[in-house]
Amino acid sequence: MGTTGKQQIQPPQQQQRTPVNTKALREDTFAASKAYLKQATDRPYLKAAFANPYNLSLFLGGLAAAGVTLSPFLAVIVICLEALWLVFAPGSKLLQQTLWDPQFDKERMARDEAARAARLQVLADHDRLRVEDLIARQQEINNLAAQNPSFTGELLRTELGKTDRLVEAFIDMAVTCSRYEQYLESVDLAELDRDRQRWERTVKKGTADDEETNIARKNLAIIMKRLDKVQEIHHYLMVARGQLDLIENSFRLIADQIVTMQSPQELSGQLDELLDGVESIKQTAADTERLLNPLGVKDF
Repeated sequence: MGTTGKQQIQPPQQQQRTPVNTKALREDTFAASKAYLKQATDRPYLKAAFANPYNLSLFLGGLAAAGVTLSPFLAVIVICLEALWLVFAPGSKLLQQTLWDPQFDKERMARDEAARAARLQVLADHDRLRVEDLIARQQEINNLAAQNPSFTGELLRTELGKTDRLVEAFIDMAVTCSRYEQYLESVDLAELDRDRQRWERTVKKGTADDEETNIARKNLAIIMKRLDKVQEIHHYLMVARGQLDLIENSFRLIADQIVTMQSPQELSGQLDELLDGVESIKQTAADTERLLNPLGVKDF
């Protein structure tokens, strides 16, 4: 359908929504810590210890020297030293923190940024700028929090991990809003309303057992379902856009306050409140997706 001639239509009454348990997302500190530890233990420290240019140059150089000098004793020493290195080096906390973790973090950030850039391609320019501004604000919060002596290392990582989830939720909501708005642009509400009125007149004029009336009644039911689902999209967009604004404004407020915060609970309370709202929006989005699936919006 075209995009012209749109007008407001009184939609059918919205369905009652199931109350949402908003504690699930913000009470997953243990799960977040577990995921962090799993990520740390999954890092290929053994591969990093062996397949780095310094180790390979020393190992292969030692074997080459043993071959040139025809010294099996030197070759055995080189192999034993390499074995000791591979046994003890991967488990060294000092080497992990100073050499390998920064490299792993850099690679992970590059992958995350590439994946995020791909997701942002579907957004309009102004929404993409909003995401970039939010990420910059998050980095500012992280830097300011690190300078606040009230935040210990473990607590800082736990609380700031919530900002990561909020940024990802912000992107998810922005992408979903973009898809829904593009879909609404393809729906001609005026034409839907004309179809509704036409089928209503046919149903009123016909008789109960008439085949034409039965078909008209079925068409009217489909039109009413479409109107109901369009209204669900409008409801989600109104709530989600408001939540996006709330996350942005809250990040600005936290950046202003975090330098003078006396307790980590002050930051935790604000982030938990935002996560509650995000969880509620996620549930609303899931309900809306189920309603809109017959319209093919997921494949839009």
